[in-house]
Amino acid sequence: MKSTRILSVGSVGYVLSVLLSLSTAVAQDNFFRGKTVRVIVPFAAGGGYDIYSRIMGRHMGKYIPGNPVFVVDNMTGAGGLIGVNHVYKVAKPDGLTMATPIGTMFVDQLIGKPGIEFDGRKFEYIGAPAQDTQLLIVHKRTGLKSAEQWLAHGTPVKFGSTGPGSANESIPKIAKEAINLPLQVVSGYKGSSVIRLAFNSGEVDGVANAWESMVSTWPQEMQNGEAVILLQAAGKRHPELPNVPLVMDYAKTDMAKKLVQGVINNFGATARPYVVTPGTPKNRVELLRKAFMDTMRDPEFGSELKRAKLDLNPLDGATLDRNIRELFALDRALIPKLTEILK
Repeated sequence: MKSTRILSVGSVGYVLSVLLSLSTAVAQDNFFRGKTVRVIVPFAAGGGYDIYSRIMGRHMGKYIPGNPVFVVDNMTGAGGLIGVNHVYKVAKPDGLTMATPIGTMFVDQLIGKPGIEFDGRKFEYIGAPAQDTQLLIVHKRTGLKSAEQWLAHGTPVKFGSTGPGSANESIPKIAKEAINLPLQVVSGYKGSSVIRLAFNSGEVDGVANAWESMVSTWPQEMQNGEAVILLQAAGKRHPELPNVPLVMDYAKTDMAKKLVQGVINNFGATARPYVVTPGTPKNRVELLRKAFMDTMRDPEFGSELKRAKLDLNPLDGATLDRNIRELFALDRALIPKLTEILK
């Protein structure tokens, strides 16, 4: 006599979930197999954003079913806006195009700056490899050795910038307003590597850049003392810069403190996001998020970053998304002042 085995409702549900997971994995494998993921870096080659992306691109494909190839595309212009606008408006929402904007672009969206054709709240956030410590740096030929000397300096120091929306323009302008720093922003350089040439030639005497980028892409200037770090535009001092003061240390008025805390100090956590186009299927977003964090834990990836002297302090996509939304919840009373400063 044959026996009949009847699956329970729970068993049926488990079997169905397994089959669904298998079918999803097969579908993702079929989608990404043979494909190329394009990573748009909106700045010139040779800078920190570019180097992070190239190292990441050499490893992330092995954590995605189908093992797609990653390529970096330097789409420069308008302080990075051309590349980021492209990913938002032009790229297909299929998970095959990523971009790495900078956090100050979202501040510029808040103040309604022209040229921004994206809504930062609608991107899908994949993750960030590090959280920046922004620095205000002058060349040793200025003779400045401390923030106090700089604040008392009669002549504005010229700072090179890639343009409106970039950290190397927005942060100096906000710091100038908040603590009355004598500086002048010279805008329009194609990337931090080009600003480096201008810095060394005497075309400009200052730059705002992340510690993480300086030690990697400006090693000679750091080692020979040509780059003098006077202030940290961050919420806390970097462990390797314990004696360099914060911009907040010199903020005296209530408005100045709010500007520094609300914008400068929050910039680091949103400085280096990787995003994909709004509307990308959620299952692909989650797959890319997982692959990104798996890459961050990859020993070979970590070794490459270490050789390039780049920090590894990652944020996952979900946390990054929350940080961006907190930025958009900025005190609305600050918006008119920010608009005045950055426009």
